[in-house]
Amino acid sequence: MGVEVISVSVDSQFVHKVWNDKELSKMAGKDIPFHMASDGPGNVGKVYGVYDEAAGVELRGRFLIDPDGVIQAMEVMTPPVGRNMDETIRQLQAFQHVRTTKGAEVCPAGWTPGKKILKPGPALVANVWKEWNPHKDH
Repeated sequence: MGVEVISVSVDSQFVHKVWNDKELSKMAGKDIPFHMASDGPGNVGKVYGVYDEAAGVELRGRFLIDPDGVIQAMEVMTPPVGRNMDETIRQLQAFQHVRTTKGAEVCPAGWTPGKKILKPGPALVANVWKEWNPHKDH
């Protein structure tokens, strides 16, 4: 998809290795397919607002950052609930589509490739419902 994935946690590179060897590789059937960085003191987590100082851990955060370094989307979750990679991929595809069209086309809620897009402009204001029906269009 032309993206770079980097995982950052307060865990050491040794914990990352054990996680890869004993957990992820067994679930995914392969080694970690992305870079993992150790952020022991939580410096990266503090910048992104996901570092829990009292617990000394970083919450699960996902940040979609465009090629210009601008955060386009973020999701922060506590450990009891896992993330949804299909939704992450859907969002990446939507952001890439909007970027490719330079904003001439936008992706409504739940959009997936091949589904209806919208063309923003004054005519769309208060008329989205005429152009896109979430019950029919996705």
